[in-house]
Amino acid sequence: MDKIKVLEKYLPGGAAPLVGRWIDYFKCEFKISRSRNSKFGDYRPPFDGKGHRISVNNNLNPYAFLVTTVHEFAHLHTWNQHKHLIKPHGAEWKSNFKKMMQPFFDQQVFPADVKSAITAYLNNPAASSCSDLNLYRSLRKYDANHATATTVEKLPLKAVFKLKDGRVFRKEEQLRKRFRCIEVSTKRIYLFSPVAEVELVEVA
Repeated sequence: MDKIKVLEKYLPGGAAPLVGRWIDYFKCEFKISRSRNSKFGDYRPPFDGKGHRISVNNNLNPYAFLVTTVHEFAHLHTWNQHKHLIKPHGAEWKSNFKKMMQPFFDQQVFPADVKSAITAYLNNPAASSCSDLNLYRSLRKYDANHATATTVEKLPLKAVFKLKDGRVFRKEEQLRKRFRCIEVSTKRIYLFSPVAEVELVEVA
């Protein structure tokens, strides 16, 4: 199947042709990956005979998929310019990320709320769109399960919850941006993002 038609299944309307041109121009292997809890996307520079490789999670909504795709292509472009001589998310990457996002602003592919959140994020992009809570929340609103998803910030204090891997935690106080949580079985302390998806455990 033509790559543009495949990309159109994951990207907002009008965005696929430019992403397709990037794939060709940069001679990049672009993979739509299964969901990964630790990251939305990934970039790997040329190594051991392989060229540029980018992967983006297949379960992202179209706007999150596009933001992640631009993020990873900005890494690729920055690597071509500077190799490993700079910080991964330094000024050079930030500049490229802004430039590569602009065509999608020009095409008006984002809803107003997402565009506003991206604009604020672009003033000082972080290492991950997940780490900017305003942008993350704006993107999450377009997830199919947004209304039913349970996040740490929605739970009351002392609530017990579990992760997909079965580990069980108790929610404690908020420390700046994250919540202190105690793993019930080990009593170890972990810091959770407010928007981490969890499952509430009913305690008898």
